[in-house]
Amino acid sequence: MSIIYHEGTQTFHLYNDTISYITTVLPNRHMGQLYFGRKIHDKDNFSYLLEMCPRPMSSHPYEGDILFSLEHVKQEYGVYGTTDYRHPAVEISQENGSRLSDFQYESYHIIPGKPALAGLPATYTEDDGEAETLQLVLKDPVTHIKLELFYTVFVRGGALARSARLTNEGNEPVHLTRAMSLCMDLPDKDYEWIQFSGAWARERHMKTRKLEQGIQAIDSLRGNSSHEHNPFLILKRPNADESHGEAIGFSLIYSGNFLAQAEVDTHDTTRILMGINPCGFDWKLDLGETFQTPEAVMVYSSDGLNKMSQTFHKLYQKRLVRGYWRDKERPILNNNWEATYFDFTEDKLVTIAKKAKESGVELFVLDDGWFGARSNDYAGLGDWVANLERLPNGITGLAEKIENLGLKFGLWFEPEMVNADSDLYRAHPDWILKTPGRSISHGRNQYVLDFSRKEVVDCIHDMMAKILSEAKVSYIKWDMNRSITECYSGALPADRQGEVFHRYILGVYDLYERLTSEFPHVLFESCASGGGRFDPGMLYYAPQAWTSDDTDAVERLKIQYGTSLCYPISSMGSHVSVTPNHQVLRETPLHTRANVAYFGTFGYELDLNRLTEEEQEEVKQQIAFMKEYRKLIQFGTFYRLKSPFEDNVTAWMDVSEDKKTAVVGWYRVLNGANLPYSRIRLQGLNPDCCYLNLTNHTENYGDELMNLGLITTDASCGELPHDGSICGDFDSKIFVLKARE
Repeated sequence: MSIIYHEGTQTFHLYNDTISYITTVLPNRHMGQLYFGRKIHDKDNFSYLLEMCPRPMSSHPYEGDILFSLEHVKQEYGVYGTTDYRHPAVEISQENGSRLSDFQYESYHIIPGKPALAGLPATYTEDDGEAETLQLVLKDPVTHIKLELFYTVFVRGGALARSARLTNEGNEPVHLTRAMSLCMDLPDKDYEWIQFSGAWARERHMKTRKLEQGIQAIDSLRGNSSHEHNPFLILKRPNADESHGEAIGFSLIYSGNFLAQAEVDTHDTTRILMGINPCGFDWKLDLGETFQTPEAVMVYSSDGLNKMSQTFHKLYQKRLVRGYWRDKERPILNNNWEATYFDFTEDKLVTIAKKAKESGVELFVLDDGWFGARSNDYAGLGDWVANLERLPNGITGLAEKIENLGLKFGLWFEPEMVNADSDLYRAHPDWILKTPGRSISHGRNQYVLDFSRKEVVDCIHDMMAKILSEAKVSYIKWDMNRSITECYSGALPADRQGEVFHRYILGVYDLYERLTSEFPHVLFESCASGGGRFDPGMLYYAPQAWTSDDTDAVERLKIQYGTSLCYPISSMGSHVSVTPNHQVLRETPLHTRANVAYFGTFGYELDLNRLTEEEQEEVKQQIAFMKEYRKLIQFGTFYRLKSPFEDNVTAWMDVSEDKKTAVVGWYRVLNGANLPYSRIRLQGLNPDCCYLNLTNHTENYGDELMNLGLITTDASCGELPHDGSICGDFDSKIFVLKARE
């Protein structure tokens, strides 16, 4: 049993082999936070952790009691206006205009395993013995709104999943204007805040700063989780690094508008809030109706950032991703987009696919431009019927030809969007999100379909399902190339317009759920102009995501390094593209492009026919290497060794579960003159195993490689030879280590 209730003190202790989480009923019957961190022994009474003292200028709910004030108590789901002046976890607008709530503890339930969240992605269990869930039931005595707080502690590891559910059991409708997934009060502010921010083509860059009094936050109001900020943050102790020290990761399993916020009060208590962004959110809760928040996951590590990441990786890889492809090695693909853009015919595609097959590629993907009147980005979106001028045999015929080559066939869709120049828009101009009396903004010359409406989702589903049922399609790339503006639905009344953003995401999830259920063997890859919707909510339906439209190997070092802090290697779409690179015009050697792309799903964004014979042979070797080691790379234990945000050199590695094989990636951006000798300390090896380095033919014990390091010195440490054998800038190496039997 991993949840204990101490009735005498009304305290709950959730624990496993790694962590303890302790919460208690406060004097006003709200829930209070006592401890989250490294596992500690259980005992009947943790009341000493509830510290209270009289403080000037505090307000107090009980006459004559100057000790108890919600302003100075750590809480589980804080409310504003009844002595707590911090930002709340919940706010409910009532018919009389009041926004006060008073959620008092009523009961609890301990549930084996983990209940599903209706209509929302979430972590899961396959056996009730994998986890236990605590359900706390609270109720407001005035509004009769019921609040249920859910906490799932898994049997192993530092992860705790949380969500909230609100039900209107009163006699009048109310409006939820804030309903966070997680409220976490920490006893001090001695943390560094790490966020993952950027923009298109430079997603998820690590940004670190010290927590200070006041508020700092990341969010999205774009309708998608966004390129700008990922719904993930880390608090780490200042002395913590990749291998040592305390860190807490907070991740939201959601794909829409979000808020992740830290508020440090002037007594240095830190409140973390994470959930749906309250800006613009207003959910009408009629009598008997229930609202479920998305799930948030907290991971605690006392062994540095790598351990925190590995916990996220394993949880999300095995208990968030679902279905046929969850545990399978991902096929090596060739996508035609950067090879042809819109300029293709069926014959040209088959020619590219033939060379891909000769090289060892397993999946050929047709990107944008195959449907409707689509010859540029001004027309065609929404008309998911093959353009027979380009593809005279349709998708069914092309897929058959690709299959006959011995390849699987994949197809690009952007199902949430429509062009004005399309049959769908001409038939249903009211199906887009637009505000009456206002001009309509566009992005990439397209508009956003109103996925809050079932009839819209049904229509798109029927078109996609028809293609998938008639053609041999094994892979779908699901794109989304603009954020939401003028967020108004013509199908909802005025008092429900604050629901549109969330209902839109529920519509996206519904379409994913239907298609993945009907076509369980199809591999779905999510994409939103690259990394614009790289979030855990998408992983529930699509086990991999296009990490960024930027395929430059040097840029990808930072993008993939930052992404790895939360997301598993098996989730990262990473490909080799042409040089000069189409995003930054940089020229990098072919081996470095592959050495970066190996640490992901791997594939090519080019026409292999255009490479030299020597390059084509190198591609064959790259594909053979990936096939040999992709299971280890995609599902092994990943360690970050040197950060591209701090150094000219980046290094990372993957280790097999039995610790007998490791693959190390080493990357140097710019060469230097007469450099020092260099080495990197490895991690995760068996200290007693002797490893043969297949790259440089040396032998070292695991303890040597982890304590002394792997020597990475090359000719740049002295006078460089002039025989062309040295790459120079943008160099890289892959080291393969195998334990001697």
